[in-house]
Amino acid sequence: EVQLVESGGGLVQPGGSLRLSCAASGFTFSTYYMKWVRQAPGKGLEWVSNISAGGGITSYSDSVKGRFTISRDNAKNTLYLQMNSLKPEDTAVYYCTRGNYPPRGQGTQVTVSS
Repeated sequence: EVQLVESGGGLVQPGGSLRLSCAASGFTFSTYYMKWVRQAPGKGLEWVSNISAGGGITSYSDSVKGRFTISRDNAKNTLYLQMNSLKPEDTAVYYCTRGNYPPRGQGTQVTVSS
């Protein structure tokens, strides 16, 4: 069974940092490109970032470019999202997904507030 378990969220002040993790199991992690998406209260899913299967190619939405960094450790079957200079508009539930599949985990809540 495919499992994606997100962690690392929390409450942080504007300008702060968080590092999200996504532990993957049930599929060959190293063969899939992976994504982070997020859902703010009352809004739909928003794509945040992609990373290629090998980790060499990344892309970001304009809203997070220059502040967030996606990475992966294929030996540990884990995806990461380093989030710096956080803003209140980054408040959302963050999900990791594989390829074009929709989110299937519980996500991790990120709240940016003073």
